[in-house]
Parts: sequence; structure tokens; C-alpha cells
Amino acid sequence: MTGSVEQGTSDTHGNTRLLHFLVRLPRPVEKVWPALATEVGLAAWFTPADVLEPRLGGEVALRDTGAGQVTAWDVERVAEYTVEGGGRLRFHLERDGDTGTTLRFTHEFRGSGPFEQRWRTRFERLVELLEERQPGAPPSS
Repeated sequence: MTGSVEQGTSDTHGNTRLLHFLVRLPRPVEKVWPALATEVGLAAWFTPADVLEPRLGGEVALRDTGAGQVTAWDVERVAEYTVEGGGRLRFHLERDGDTGTTLRFTHEFRGSGPFEQRWRTRFERLVELLEERQPGAPPSS
């Protein structure tokens, strides 16, 4: 299985924007989870997590995004971070066959900006990272 980033969608409700992405990842959930739920994993494709307490209500500080709390936590299924100034970031994982994972991502925030392209670029980096780590996969160029 190869990974892919499907077209993101954007909705506006009053002052709130919702971005949604569906990302197909070439690794099983247990291999994807650390990329979304650990300091080292987040730093590899998104941003350094200066603080990440992996539990519901734990503190989180994502560099260049904001500090706040873990607002949903279901190991190998859902990680959600709500940060001041950065909004709510929800990563929801689902098994996709025996070897893949589907990531349903939502970013809820106020304001505007080029967030759609930024997230697409980040998710492309995540796909590449996971493809590189897949046994037998050729290195990416």
C-alpha cells in the first residue's frame, strides 16, 4: 500500500473554520500512532512538542502552534489537542486492511490563513516518512 493525501475540505461556520483531510497511510495503526501521539513522532513531520502529557487533560505545547490540553485520548485511535491560538487538532485513526491506516484529520480554528496547503504539505511529509520506514520499500528521493 502506498500513502495518499486526499483533497482537503474547508467549511466556515460564523467565525470558525473547519479543515478536514483524509490521509491513507502505508503502515498499521500501531506504527502510525507514535507519529501523532509522541514528542519525537510529532517533531518528525509536524512540529516539535515541547510538552506532551499523553493522557486526557494532559498538557501540550506545540511549537509555533500553541499550548493547551489534550482534549481527547484513546490510544491507537484518537489524539486531540486544543491549543490557544491554534484551535483544535483531531487525529482519528482507523484500520485500513491488514497493513494500512486511514487518518481522518480535523482542524477547527478561528481566523484565516493558508492552513489547507500547510496541512497538505505536512501530511505529504508524514506519508513519506512512513513509506521510508516500511520494510522492503525503496527509499524516497
